[in-house]
Amino acid sequence: MKTQNYENHVRYYPPHHFVFYPVVLILLGISTYFAIRSDEHALLWTFITLVLVLITWLALMLRQHYALTNQDRIARLELRFRYYLLTNQRLEAFENRLSRPQLLALRFASDDELPALTQRAVTENLSPDEIKKSIVNWFPDHMRV
Repeated sequence: MKTQNYENHVRYYPPHHFVFYPVVLILLGISTYFAIRSDEHALLWTFITLVLVLITWLALMLRQHYALTNQDRIARLELRFRYYLLTNQRLEAFENRLSRPQLLALRFASDDELPALTQRAVTENLSPDEIKKSIVNWFPDHMRV
């Protein structure tokens, strides 16, 4: 498996990203074309276009919401556990001073870097992107959604 880092940490789900969405976008383009060009059935094609937009939006929102909410919770719990094992201190003591995106960015830090980078994130209020760019040795997360 390829070593994970800042440049390649984004993950795609091929059936969703490279099949479902392209097909829906093509159908959306076709229905929009006919909604504009058709004199006789413009209302029908407009309705079809709106239904396709709604289906696409719902698919994106539901897919992302359920999976990411669960993933975020698991990642936060894993981060708490790793931090405790490494420092013998609870992350919850100052976790409220970090945003969810900051916590999720910290999950990529190796065990050697996690305690110091967590302290830096709290004291310097590093953005999630700054946290990720500060990581030298990535703790890969190949199982995320």
